[in-house]
Amino acid sequence: MQIQPYLFFDGRCDEAIEFYRSTLGAEVTMLLRFKDSPEPPQCALPADAEDKVMHASLRIGETTLLVADGMCCGQPSFQGFSLTLTVANENEADRLFAALADGGQVQLPLAKTFFSPRFGMVADRFGVSWMVLVGCSESV
Repeated sequence: MQIQPYLFFDGRCDEAIEFYRSTLGAEVTMLLRFKDSPEPPQCALPADAEDKVMHASLRIGETTLLVADGMCCGQPSFQGFSLTLTVANENEADRLFAALADGGQVQLPLAKTFFSPRFGMVADRFGVSWMVLVGCSESV
């Protein structure tokens, strides 16, 4: 069994895909636009939605992140969750945190904590909340 996050960018999915490619090294493993669907959408979409992303799959490290434009009608809203990005060292944490914060909002600056040499929280430019931390060995 797997649990995979599925994020709806409400019309900004292409922009989000490019952002995650450049900041996190995301690889697009599948992308389907509304105009390429074998069936018509089951709900009303704006007239210019045919080029929007109906479904895409991104590979980031060992994780699959599913994304789409959803209803294509405004600002995306991400509430009640955070994606956790666990990295191997402090330099990588600093680099990725800064990249995610570009155009976003730092919620908790990166700092040493009792559970990690580096931990911080940031909402990226789309409003997706991220927790960035350096992984520790179980003996620490």
